[in-house]
Amino acid sequence: MGVSASIGPARPPGGGRVARVVSLDTLTRMRRAQRPAATPRPIPLPDGMTAPMGCDAVAVPARFGPMVLPRLPRVGCVYADKAHWWWIVPADSDYALEWPAPVRYTTGALVSDGSAVPGLILRPEGAIPYTPPIPLYLALCRVTGTTPSWSRTMTA
Repeated sequence: MGVSASIGPARPPGGGRVARVVSLDTLTRMRRAQRPAATPRPIPLPDGMTAPMGCDAVAVPARFGPMVLPRLPRVGCVYADKAHWWWIVPADSDYALEWPAPVRYTTGALVSDGSAVPGLILRPEGAIPYTPPIPLYLALCRVTGTTPSWSRTMTA
């Protein structure tokens, strides 16, 4: 006497219970859902550096990094991984600015996408880690072909 599996409320002859068929895809998704979400981690400042105004970070696709550097009058700490370059800026540098796509502004300089904390590739002289946000914003607008928010035509 063989037992067949089906999905749904159907009962086999004799009123026995039916096992629900679950695919490997479903099991994999269920296992992934049980994993805890990646905990955001701050990008660590180098020893001896202080951040008196707090820290946020501006993540830029790696292909733009080399184009942005020569456009900046001062460069603070810059970190990189395979996908992004991260500039440390003072906290609240996103105030009244619409950073251009595909740039990502991260409050608290947190890396939260599950990847490893990026490595330091540039360190400024002195103890302050910041890249000035307005020149960085303008350089990013330039390399992404975006008009700065304060230069856009306003409509009523």
